[in-house]
Formats: sequence, C-alpha cells, structure tokens
Amino acid sequence: MAPKEVDYLEIAQQRAIEKKTHVSFPQLKYPSLRDEGLRDPVQWLTGKAIDDGAEGLWRVHDKLYDLDTFINKHPGGSEWLQLTKGTDVTEAFEAHHLNPNTVKVLEKFYKRDAKTPRNSPFTFKDDGFYRTLKTKVWEEIQKIPNKESDRTAFICDSLLFTCLVSSTITCWAKDYWIVMLSYIVASVSMAWVIVAAHNYIHKRTSWRMYIFNIGLWSYRDFRVSHALSHHLYPNTLMDLEVSGFEPIVFWNPRKERPFYADYAVIIEQILFPFMFIMNFLKRFSLNFTRPGFFTQHYRWHDGVGFLLPVWMYITGGATFYDTMIMWLWINCTASFVFFTIGSNAAHHHPNIFKDGDEVSEINPDWGMHELEAVMDRTDINGSHFRVMTFFGHHALHHLFPTVDHAVLEHLYPLFLEHCEKYRANFRMTTQLDLFIGQIKMTLKTRPTLLSERKQEQ
Repeated sequence: MAPKEVDYLEIAQQRAIEKKTHVSFPQLKYPSLRDEGLRDPVQWLTGKAIDDGAEGLWRVHDKLYDLDTFINKHPGGSEWLQLTKGTDVTEAFEAHHLNPNTVKVLEKFYKRDAKTPRNSPFTFKDDGFYRTLKTKVWEEIQKIPNKESDRTAFICDSLLFTCLVSSTITCWAKDYWIVMLSYIVASVSMAWVIVAAHNYIHKRTSWRMYIFNIGLWSYRDFRVSHALSHHLYPNTLMDLEVSGFEPIVFWNPRKERPFYADYAVIIEQILFPFMFIMNFLKRFSLNFTRPGFFTQHYRWHDGVGFLLPVWMYITGGATFYDTMIMWLWINCTASFVFFTIGSNAAHHHPNIFKDGDEVSEINPDWGMHELEAVMDRTDINGSHFRVMTFFGHHALHHLFPTVDHAVLEHLYPLFLEHCEKYRANFRMTTQLDLFIGQIKMTLKTRPTLLSERKQEQ
C-alpha cells in the first residue's frame, strides 16, 4: 500500500477525534451522548434532539413543523410522532411516506425555517436515485393486490401458534426426547416470530407488532434503535445498532481499540443468549437512574414478554419452578438464534460501507448510501418463509421499510432497472459469505479506501 493512502486514513481519523466529527463525513458533528451511559434508545433520541436544531418541533429538511395537533390523527399511529418530537425526521419522512400527497399534508403544519444546517449527510434530490425510484415504486404498488400481505401474516401467525404449542409441550411431556424436541422448536419459532414481527414494527399500529415483545424486548425501543436509527443511518456513527455493542464489539474499523476486540466472535457467543434478558434489565434499570422514566416510557405492552411463562404454567401442568426454568432456556436459546441471524443478515462485511471508509461524496443520495451499507443473499431471497425469518429482501426493505415483505418481491424488475440506470451498488452474495464477512469485520482495523471500494464494485 502506498504511504499516501496510509496517511489519509490516519489523518482523517485523528482529525475526527480532535474535532469530534464523523470520519467519513467530517462536516458533521459527532453524535451527542453516543458514547455515554447504556446507549439506550431514549438516550439516542435525547442526543439527536441536541444535534438536530429542531427547536422542540419536528424538522424535515430545513423547515420546522408543529405536529402537536396532528399526533393523534397520524395514520401510522401517534407513537411515531411522540417518539420523534424535537428531532430531524427528514429520512423517516422520506422513507415512510411513499404517497406524494403527504407533502401537502405536512405543509399545513409549517412553523418556520430551521436556523442550523442538518446534522445528516444525506440528500433527497428530485432527480436523484431515491426520489425517482420512490415515485415509480408508489405507482407499481397500486397495481399489487392488498391480499399479497396475507402471506406474511400467515407466516407470522403460524410461528406464534407453533411457539405457544411447543412451549406448552415442554412443560407437559414426560419423555425426555419429546421435551428436548419441543424446546428446540419453541426456541427457534420464538426467534423466527420476533424476526417476522419486525415487519409490522415499521408499519402503522397493529396487534402483530406486539408479538415482538414476546422475548421480553420492547418493540417501542426497537422502533428507535432499528427503524429510526439503524434503518435511516446504517453503519454511520448515528446507527445505534452499531454503537449499542460498543465497547464490547466494534463493527466500525478503528486502529485504536481494546485487545479483546479481536475476540468479538467468541464474546458474541457468550452474550447473544442473554441479550433479550439484558435488554429488559437495561430498560428496567433506567427507572432508578432517570426521574420520570417509568411514566414517560413504559407502556402496557412492556409486560407482554411475561405472558409466555404464564401460558406455559397454565397449560403445561408443571410446577412454577420447572416452568420458569424451561421458559428461561427457551428465551435464552431464542435470543441466541435471533442475534445470530441479525448480526449476519446484511450489514457486516469488509465490502460494505462502515464509518471511517473513504467516500466519493460527503453528501450522498440517501438511497445510494443504503445500498452501500447492505448486501442481499441469493439463498434467502428465494423463499418468502426465509425472507420473513432471516431478514430477507434487505436492500429493498431498507429503501421502503413500510412496504410489506410480500410486496417487496414484486418490485425487483423495476428496482434492478433503476439501479442499472443510476449505477447503484446493489450486491448479492450468500449467507455463508456474510457469516464469514461478519467475522472478518470484527477483526478489521483499517477502513477502506475509495480506490479499494471501486475495485470491489
């Protein structure tokens, strides 16, 4: 490697550290509160409000809107607006609203222009990749029957039913092998139904989104960490699903990091079984460290995760102690399966963009960046069941998160044609390659140069 290239990487990272900016996007302020506390969703929203210049309102591009009177009228549910008040929701507004009429609705609530530049690198030009694709996708969706989404609902409901039945059998059966088989089925079906329920977390309020909480997690927290953070700013410093694992697992390549970072793949195997419980305990601990947290952020559905052990106790006939032990085994195994799937799904590979990589444009089209931060899998996208249980159609899902996964598969001819026209970096690989790539990323310390990225493409 030429010395000049090494100098670029070292100088860029050093300047970012000194000035507290992003590495790949040096014009942006380093996200407030990113490296403090428990890195929880509420903290992420608080830090974002500090940086966004929304002045307690909702910011879309360079304008501020007062949506207080619209919160309970919002078609997608009041929660989206409640969570995002005081922040810049430009990316969320663009990606979540395909119908062009929503722009006219938004204009009714205009308050004033923002006083500061956006702390986001992404653009949405009318003739750019994303907005032109969004227009075509909206027209195409009108031709697709609504019943297509029934396939998705069937898979989600079937997995929930399987989880409930098999978890009962684990407490009811006396034969060891039947118990073990039922335990495995219950664990895997729980992990899969949580993955499948993620489809509904991005959409308007519905009862299926509450299924996500069956593992003791909070779908409301996941809406922040996943839908509002990871989906909108993948693999940047604003991605909570990246920073949330630090300082234990480092997804972004950095030269200066603790020695144990090289053993991340081993640490993952130890942590993944307990992530569901750890997320619950982390959220519960905030009740003692943040005044008013319980009344502001707890909802009735935070108790959904305890319905499964109650169900197992009532229907299985085992003692309370034996029921709780079996439930913990199911929960921990499901947690391991879920996080193993998630960490190897699409975003962690040496050929995928990570903050620190050299970029050709510091203000890229949002849709073009989404494709730089994701790779799809040929062996997952071929089956709707695998799509629903392994986070399939990942690129299209990132671009259009509110569109049902069953509908996404109909958009590929249009999408591929558009990618070719704009030379977008849409890539397909295999699950095995992404699994190996994820391990390589935990060992990678040097960001990727632009010349290297062009060679990969």
